[in-house]
Amino acid sequence: MFELSPQDWTAIALSLRVAVVSTLIALPFGIAIATVLARASFWGKSALDALVHLPLVLPPVVTGYLLLITFGRKAPVGAFLADHFGIVFSFRWTGAALACGIMAFPLMVRAIRLSIEAIDKRLEHAAATLGANPVSTYATVTLPLALPGIIAGMMLAFARALGEFGATITFVSSIPGQTRTLPIALYELISTPGGQSGALRLTLLAVAVAVVASLVAALMLLRGGTREADA
Repeated sequence: MFELSPQDWTAIALSLRVAVVSTLIALPFGIAIATVLARASFWGKSALDALVHLPLVLPPVVTGYLLLITFGRKAPVGAFLADHFGIVFSFRWTGAALACGIMAFPLMVRAIRLSIEAIDKRLEHAAATLGANPVSTYATVTLPLALPGIIAGMMLAFARALGEFGATITFVSSIPGQTRTLPIALYELISTPGGQSGALRLTLLAVAVAVVASLVAALMLLRGGTREADA
């Protein structure tokens, strides 16, 4: 009953590839945006915060459609990237990674931002009084102290990317071996007569991965809070 078919393994492998790539590519942007939101004060900060969290409140299909009209092969940005750099997103696994990264980005930013905001600024000031410049202080004090939050953000983003469906199917459709990720394969099994057993297998697998990722994220955030309390 729980034996996975070759098509299931293909969907799982593609989902893992998309989730890993989207998480790693989003990470430096997530750290940068989280740092700005946690530390900087400027006009328009609330607007930036709202923009970052927009994928959480928009219907995923809307996000996928916006990606399609922006990064589609004949769209302005998509055509420029394809003609000048050979980068194509629409109906490719790279497009699935882009969609998953955007949908998971708010969760990553929030976890990292909370971790940075919890850091005692006196530790950073102490490093500065010892002669460290702002870049060195950020690299040797802020980032190491925020590491549990960074890992938590990565795990949450990975789990969200692994379960992304609406934006992905709208932007890249369902192409076997190319864009048919685990959630899309699950949806197609549910929609197919006699596919309930296969859908159950993929559902249990998706639930297991999500639970593990959520537990790791919670442990990392707890560890970060404990470390700050000890400091």
